[in-house]
Amino acid sequence: MDYAATILSHLPQIRRGTGFKALLAKLEYLPPAQLDVIVEAYEFGSLAHEGQRRYSGELYITHPVAVAGILADLHLDYQSIAAAIMHDVLEDTPMAKEHIEEKFGPEIAAIVDGVSKLDQLSFNSRAEAQVESFRKMMLAMVEDIRVILLKLADRLHNMQTLDALPLDKQRRIARETLEIYAPIANRLGVYSLKTELEDYGFRFRHPYRYRVLDKAVRRAQGNQRQILRKISERLKRALGKAGIDGTVTGRQKHLYSIYRKMLEKHRSLSEIADVFGFRLIMPTADDCYRALGMVHQLYKPMPGRFKDFIAIPRVNGYESLHTTLLGPNGIPIEVQIRTEEMNKVAESGIAAHWQYKATDKEVIPPQVRAREWLASINEMQSAANSEEFMEHVKVDLFPDNVYVFTPKGAILRLPRGATCIDFAYAVHTDVGNRCVAAKIDRRLVPLRTLIKNGQTVEIITAKTAHPDPRWVGFVATAKARYSIRQYLKTLQAGAARDLGRRLLNQSLRDAGSSLRKVSRARMTAALGELGLANTTELFEQLGLGERLAPLVTKVLMQDASVRVDEGSQPTPIVIAGTESLVVSYARCCHPIPGDTVMGYLSAGRGVVVHRNVCGNLSEFRKQPEKWVSVNWEQDIEREFSVEILVEVINRPGVLAELAARIADIESNIEQVSVDERLEDFAELRFLILVRDRVHLAKVIRRIRSMPVVQKISRTCA
Repeated sequence: MDYAATILSHLPQIRRGTGFKALLAKLEYLPPAQLDVIVEAYEFGSLAHEGQRRYSGELYITHPVAVAGILADLHLDYQSIAAAIMHDVLEDTPMAKEHIEEKFGPEIAAIVDGVSKLDQLSFNSRAEAQVESFRKMMLAMVEDIRVILLKLADRLHNMQTLDALPLDKQRRIARETLEIYAPIANRLGVYSLKTELEDYGFRFRHPYRYRVLDKAVRRAQGNQRQILRKISERLKRALGKAGIDGTVTGRQKHLYSIYRKMLEKHRSLSEIADVFGFRLIMPTADDCYRALGMVHQLYKPMPGRFKDFIAIPRVNGYESLHTTLLGPNGIPIEVQIRTEEMNKVAESGIAAHWQYKATDKEVIPPQVRAREWLASINEMQSAANSEEFMEHVKVDLFPDNVYVFTPKGAILRLPRGATCIDFAYAVHTDVGNRCVAAKIDRRLVPLRTLIKNGQTVEIITAKTAHPDPRWVGFVATAKARYSIRQYLKTLQAGAARDLGRRLLNQSLRDAGSSLRKVSRARMTAALGELGLANTTELFEQLGLGERLAPLVTKVLMQDASVRVDEGSQPTPIVIAGTESLVVSYARCCHPIPGDTVMGYLSAGRGVVVHRNVCGNLSEFRKQPEKWVSVNWEQDIEREFSVEILVEVINRPGVLAELAARIADIESNIEQVSVDERLEDFAELRFLILVRDRVHLAKVIRRIRSMPVVQKISRTCA
């Protein structure tokens, strides 16, 4: 460290005491030329933050230096350390990205920019700004994993100094840390950062619970210290007798992990099995399995508590053998057995043996896992908005618990609660979009069946199949949910364009024209006036109700006074019942084929069809320009929901009799409820499926003929 000491002696005296000396001591793994860059970054950051102080009163530069120190503990490269020292320059000073790029190069500038917040943009709310900032950070991480490592270190130091902030900010930041940043650290396998983030988050999110649990754990640790020392010595002697050159260390579970286990399993602290445990570090993987047999001979293993993460590593690259033993006096003890290499990966994850952009070196497992995850995030960046993007990423942040096999024997890792559909999308998006059935261990099962560890799953596909909107309600992975939504959005856009074309053509015909009669030049000019790129965009907005056809007609006809003759009737749109993505049927009146209906243009939903006798029409009639004349197509082959109210004599079995009558007439019951029940009478409300008014009339006649039925009517708002 002579070189570092020389550099320090030449730095301005005023900047001593910022932690930079301690940082240099940690950077002995870097060559002198790279230390020079870090010194320049320190001088640049100190100058940029001159006069700024933190809430605690310290010089602001102490924060970025401390963040750089956390990354130095992980032995990251010099670009990461330099970027850490300057990571708040773009956000909190007048410096621009170009200044950093000019002095330090595009790579360091890109890392600094990726971790900076989006203060220069305007948002409707603080929440929106935070979500958009998170989106930018995640997408920057796709390009360079060091962005998120820097952000995690930044968050950790902020948590370490959170006492200086008001209580409401402490709670908000702690919650965000537990929900987003700690899971990201876990997903990347950086266990050292993950545990600290969780414990600090727990401390500030639930301060009272933290103090009580901390006190109880310390007391328990004191009581069990002697027992644990004896167990440790016995394990060491057994390893020596077996000729295994391994080390044994005691391990205490961190507080947040204990708290989560107590919460999830509804147990007290005394019932949590592995508050204390041991870690055995072996020379080779073969020695790990030998040591496992040795500890199982010393103490009886608890059934169902053995996990082999060496044969099947976790999604973040974590490898280890886990077993829980029944120790002296019935004390459960958790033992983790791994090699030194596995231990480094377990502590540092993606940061272990840093090989950024390695091409000629062997890539460590966490890097492979991280790149796979980042590739899936990259697929999601076309999400409609930042909230949707954040939802997808949050779903994907939690660790995998289920390992299943493909028919060819390949292993897929899926989160707990994953279904066959999640498996299909994990294989490939096209497989998910075309799946029609699934087999688990060669037996046909429904697609929504939950997958369990060790099962073999086979997906059956069909070329004509497509995703069902209901799948979104039960899939567990972000990729499956995102892929289904994207497919449905594409379908909706196509249906909206078709409806929009029909709406505009109808409006033009009512004005004595048609789309065929509108010249290309006039259409281009109208699109320019409306601020649209092409007719596709215009038709889509019309179909979704975001623009009104009569107003577009006025622009196309170049006459704001265009009106339909008072005596003429608007040409109705014909609906076939198949336009479900852009044509919906009002739940207040449940229109069915044969009813006299009107359509109401609702922004984002398209046309909502109501019966003419619907009570809600009085409110909608205040906006006549949003009404669309609609007619039913002949011979519609689908079923529609309709609601009927039945007053019956209250006696046992009456509901079963009614259900049987409804089924006899080829109608299904979607929902049933009891509106009012008196001693002698009851009012039952049925939501049933019918084809049209004729079918409904048959159902009503069949029910009315029952002696127990006093009155039956169709409901309407």
